[in-house]
Amino acid sequence: MRHGNKNNHLGRKKGHVDALLSNLASSLILSKNKRISTTLAKAKALKRYVEPIITKGKTDTTHSRRVVFSYLQNKEAVTTLFRDVAGKIGDRKGGYTRILKTGSRPGDRAEMCLIELVDFNEAMLSSKGAGAEKKAKTTRRGRTRKKAGPKAENQGETNTEEQKSE
Repeated sequence: MRHGNKNNHLGRKKGHVDALLSNLASSLILSKNKRISTTLAKAKALKRYVEPIITKGKTDTTHSRRVVFSYLQNKEAVTTLFRDVAGKIGDRKGGYTRILKTGSRPGDRAEMCLIELVDFNEAMLSSKGAGAEKKAKTTRRGRTRKKAGPKAENQGETNTEEQKSE
């Protein structure tokens, strides 16, 4: 029985799963646009595997480099992670990857997707910046939020004037 076991074995034995995820993580980090295409199950397993590695990559110490190397087994990937990736995601607290579903593979109808590093997709970053400027803040009920500007300040002033007159 597999009670409480949350990791996906992907139809492989432990050594093969470790090698697969290590190679996928290295490919993701080393790819030019920080994006790879894979099946949805592998992408979800890779997300759980690579996010703690990227978090380790934020602190550039010898120990963290050795820990990351023990997972990736690729010197170029470790160097790229600590030099390029960590610099761009330094202020992000988590959620370094994004999974975009692309449909199914023609041969076996396996669900395919793109997994990418969030801060490296320039098209989405530019569209989010433009969309955020146009939108006005709204409440959950749908109406626009009132600003607590002059009215709140005037109420505070009247209270102090009343206290002075007494």
